[in-house]
Amino acid sequence: MTKFWAVYIIRVVSLYFLSSVIVAAILYPGGNIFDPNQIGYSFTKNYLSDLGGFMSRSGEINFLSSFIFNTSMFLYLLSGVGFLFVPELFKKEKKIYYLAWIGSFFFFIACFCFAGVGLTPHDLYQTLHGHFAKNAFRLLIPASIFYVIVLFKSNVNNKYTLVTLGYLFFTTAYVIYQLLIEDAMKSPEALMESVTIQKLIAIISTISIFSLTFAFSSKISKNNSI
Repeated sequence: MTKFWAVYIIRVVSLYFLSSVIVAAILYPGGNIFDPNQIGYSFTKNYLSDLGGFMSRSGEINFLSSFIFNTSMFLYLLSGVGFLFVPELFKKEKKIYYLAWIGSFFFFIACFCFAGVGLTPHDLYQTLHGHFAKNAFRLLIPASIFYVIVLFKSNVNNKYTLVTLGYLFFTTAYVIYQLLIEDAMKSPEALMESVTIQKLIAIISTISIFSLTFAFSSKISKNNSI
């Protein structure tokens, strides 16, 4: 049961998210914040949240794209549940066990916020949508900090610690960018910068969380060999 949730579910949700973004982007009618006449979806001019809007930026109904994207975001709730099974892997190491619970709690709340993004299309619930989107990444900072410590102190390969440490660095940098620099409405160029950085952190986040499942799988194997 632990491997099913802590490894397989998190992997499936991560892969489903990436594939859903590709499909939703293909189905997106068009338009961006500055140009409603844009045809289709642009990697550098459309936010990921544009895929989940009830209406596209061109003013057309966006049913298929929004259904696929918002479903993939909502499924992050399952990843959050998966992280609640992870502390069980460290139960024999009491100090690490409690740290894992704290990290998993933050991961769960962050995943809950990602699910909230899918339940609040930006054009219908703009304030609530923004709240979920921003706080999801902010909560990933303490989650990553605790898991860096957990992995470093455990008997899993330190390469997983380094991956999580790198993820912590990029997530922190992105949150600082959001707080101090980001101003997408300033100009089309500012929009492109903001959109591109968002895509990069989304890719890094998905790959990093996916890679954590290999650390968890390794820990399960080590526990079973004892």
